[in-house]
Amino acid sequence: MFTSDINIMSDSAVKKYELSKKEPGKYLMRSIVAGFFLVVAIILSNVTSALFYSTNPALGKFLNALLFPTAIILIVFVGGELFTGNNMTMAFGVYDKKCTWRMAARVWIISYIGNFIGSVILSYIFVKGGASAGIMTEYMRNVVAAKLEISPLQMVLRGILCNFMVCIAVLVGVRMKTEIGKLIIMFLVIMSFVVAGFEHSIANMGTFSISYFLLGGLPMHLVLKSMFFVTVGNILGGAVLLAWPIKTMSIAD
Repeated sequence: MFTSDINIMSDSAVKKYELSKKEPGKYLMRSIVAGFFLVVAIILSNVTSALFYSTNPALGKFLNALLFPTAIILIVFVGGELFTGNNMTMAFGVYDKKCTWRMAARVWIISYIGNFIGSVILSYIFVKGGASAGIMTEYMRNVVAAKLEISPLQMVLRGILCNFMVCIAVLVGVRMKTEIGKLIIMFLVIMSFVVAGFEHSIANMGTFSISYFLLGGLPMHLVLKSMFFVTVGNILGGAVLLAWPIKTMSIAD
């Protein structure tokens, strides 16, 4: 990437921090809205997948991956603060010496909390509305079981790969100039991480929230363990695996 693109990202990091400092309520609301958008995509992709769960699970998994990119498209084009995208953006600010790690941590923490609140609210409304409960119950039970049974190392590694891809999609929003170009690349990249089975901490918030309300509870010690290790992986994937080499290899315009 060119240095001008890095400057855009690092300037964005400063703006995010300043908004979180001066108007924390507004910044929190932007994060809550991003949580809403993630759950919209989770509902769309998982209800569709559940329809094919007993007859053609392979097709169901493909459709799940095909539809989930709705989340990043809504966030990029409508607006919202996503924790995982902020992992990369704030890291650029630090590497460009416009932010400190303390500033980055503030943005990460507030966006994480807001994403969680948004995920829980929309998941509660969805489940209590009763729509699709019949086809979703067994499907979500198996989805959650698969997420909770993997080892901590796998959680971290899948989290790294996931946010590496998510942040590529965020970079596309800066680097590419046409909306159709952004849509195509974001769609392909996000679809890739979903179909591969990587782990996204904020998407998991929505998945676990829906499952908690739908199934009447979850083993919370396992959920918290999963959230911790996947979150660590997401931070490393966005802030280290992608942002650091991109910053290092950037060239003058």
